Amino acid sequence: MYLNGQDAEKCAVFNVAAAMCAAARTAPKSCGIDHIETAVLSGEEMLKVADEMDNMSRAYDNWRFHRDAENVRASTALVLIGVREGVRGLGSFCQLCHFENCGEMKKNNASCVYDPMDLGIAIGSAVSVAADGRLDNRVMFTAGKAAASLGIMDGIKLIIGIPLCAAGKSPFFDRQKEPD
Repeated sequence: MYLNGQDAEKCAVFNVAAAMCAAARTAPKSCGIDHIETAVLSGEEMLKVADEMDNMSRAYDNWRFHRDAENVRASTALVLIGVREGVRGLGSFCQLCHFENCGEMKKNNASCVYDPMDLGIAIGSAVSVAADGRLDNRVMFTAGKAAASLGIMDGIKLIIGIPLCAAGKSPFFDRQKEPD
């Protein structure tokens, strides 16, 4: 069998993307309750996210969305890690959300603080796998926001996107810091 370098690199990206999803799943969770969801996009599905990022760039008048959209387009895959918001049911002794208990938090349409903490831990675990796989990657709230806007993860609103590629020069390194 002959596998050219480009095809081998593409396989490596998808293997690492799958391992990143596993790492996010097995990362420690607050109170042992898992609200983490993951997905991997490529091809047309990934380009829809990049297009939505460009739409958001115009809507928010924010150049970062367009810059990041170009990074997504230069990638082979986009790993999405999100958290389905819920409660831990810890009662009145927790109050980290600044409400008396979980019921008051929900009544006020607030969020449990443990969900974003768990998301951060899952992201750290996933990107360590990307680094171990020697893949170029970048944590992007912009890609996650676009994925949420498109409803890609079934109603999950708190999503982070991590584009991946194997390139001779990382597209995520010399990124524009400020608009010209």
